[in-house]
Amino acid sequence: MKKLDWYIFRKYIGTFFFAISLLILIVIVFDVSENIDSFMKNQATLKEVVFNYYIPFIPYFINLFIYLFVFISVIFFTSKMAGHTEVIAILSSGISFKRFLYPYVLAASLLALGSFYLGNFLIPKMDTIRRDFKDKYIEKLTKSSGSNIHVQIEKGTYVYVGNFDLKKKVAYKFSVEKFEDNDMKYKLVADKATYDTINGTWNINNYIERYFYPEESLKRGKSMDTTFRLVPRDLYNIKEEFEEMNLFEIHNHIKQLELKGADNTLPYEIEMHKRIASPAAILILTVIGAALSSRKVRGGMGLHLGIGIVITFAYILFMEFSRVFALSGVFSPFIAAWLPNIIFSVIGIYFFIKAPK
Repeated sequence: MKKLDWYIFRKYIGTFFFAISLLILIVIVFDVSENIDSFMKNQATLKEVVFNYYIPFIPYFINLFIYLFVFISVIFFTSKMAGHTEVIAILSSGISFKRFLYPYVLAASLLALGSFYLGNFLIPKMDTIRRDFKDKYIEKLTKSSGSNIHVQIEKGTYVYVGNFDLKKKVAYKFSVEKFEDNDMKYKLVADKATYDTINGTWNINNYIERYFYPEESLKRGKSMDTTFRLVPRDLYNIKEEFEEMNLFEIHNHIKQLELKGADNTLPYEIEMHKRIASPAAILILTVIGAALSSRKVRGGMGLHLGIGIVITFAYILFMEFSRVFALSGVFSPFIAAWLPNIIFSVIGIYFFIKAPK
């Protein structure tokens, strides 16, 4: 049985990496043809192109398409085994289907651990490197969160920014409002605020301060240095911020927002639970794929692959729907992250029961 386990394990892992490597190569060829003019125009060296752009791209691409290629890999080689009556021969020798799945589960567990590491630790680092390269040689990216940024920096204190330039660390159309019992006690309005990375202070330019308590007063000034519970990261676009934060950083960021009394922790909580739950889908989809394709049917591998692709995209759609429901408050972040896995686990149990014995 050890030889059979090794055979299935090797086929699974080998098919997966062969298929995804082939697609990565095709994507890179197209990307090179699209961006080669920018590389040459901006004098990017071959070393920078390879190590700062394409190598950081590979882990992201693998993790993005891992569900689809896991399913395709399992269905591809298991259908071939079923077509050659190898599965029937194995089960006829007294090996149960449950025992037959052991090497599948082992391979899927290793891929799930790899996916967890990629998504939570390696990709955030690599994405920063790749983003800096794109900013320098392909397109000028800014981590500006656009217009009308609204951040709660502590309980009852809100910051409004018209536009934020991360490179210069300048917040334009900057204002601060403080409330107590729904009554405004203080308001500051400024043309811009520049963050001092050395001292951790904000330099406010062309400002007006208005106090409403104990009596109303007005103060104007050209420049002043002050501190807030506010750092440039608080003004990033959330999607970009997610990409550059590992699991522990997201968790700590949630705690910091809660300490500030902020009520915008929901997107971060959804992302945190999603990163924990997503790798488990590799195990679930592996079991579904093996059970689905282990029976010899009319239509063979083509039918199995068609069903597998539909199931994979259905899973991805379920994840997106759950996230939308969580953002709207219908589901908790935990339920939103794990509900697709629960639903497809039930589907997996059904296919397992229907698998050849």
